[in-house]
Amino acid sequence: MDRPTAPWRNTTHDWTRSVDAGHLAAIRREQAVLAPGGLPHLLLEVLAYAADEAQCTGAGRCTITLHADGSVSVADEGRGTDTRLDDHGRPVKKPVMATKDLRFFDHPGAQILPDGHPRRGMSVVAALSERLVHTNRRSGGAWVQCYEHGVPVTDLTPIADDGTTGTTVHFSPAGPVRAACGGPAPVDPGALAKAWPHLSVEIDDRRA
Repeated sequence: MDRPTAPWRNTTHDWTRSVDAGHLAAIRREQAVLAPGGLPHLLLEVLAYAADEAQCTGAGRCTITLHADGSVSVADEGRGTDTRLDDHGRPVKKPVMATKDLRFFDHPGAQILPDGHPRRGMSVVAALSERLVHTNRRSGGAWVQCYEHGVPVTDLTPIADDGTTGTTVHFSPAGPVRAACGGPAPVDPGALAKAWPHLSVEIDDRRA
């Protein structure tokens, strides 16, 4: 599923690959190691990207929504996921969901998340989700793409540009990862504020 691209520099992900099936399978085999604690850790993996955006722009906000069906969404107001045109003029989104984050995965100096465990990247969230929908709004375009267990099941589909930018990651944790969603809010806003002072986080609990 590789696609022709211009000679884009790989900083966080390999632009020449759209899906790394072996990487995704390895995550599913090593769930206990790569997602210790289940849902709370996956949520921190998503929030870390919103925190990156907030730090780059000076400040940012995001909303965590806990849905009644056990799914979770994180919406931020950042610049959106990098999306470029390939050699044929087709939009290509940085493969953050289905390939490894080169900065963190298997890297001994990986960032430590607020739960005390290493950051691995968004592919861990995607691989351990029955379904994940990534809505991406950038200046100049907006798209949505759906994944199942980290593998894209739809193309990168254009949607109406509403004049905003940011990303929304709506995921349904698979198997035992889902269990943690039945209790209290899976993250502590106070701890998040201490770890990521540039990011303001709101929790919208719709599980009642």
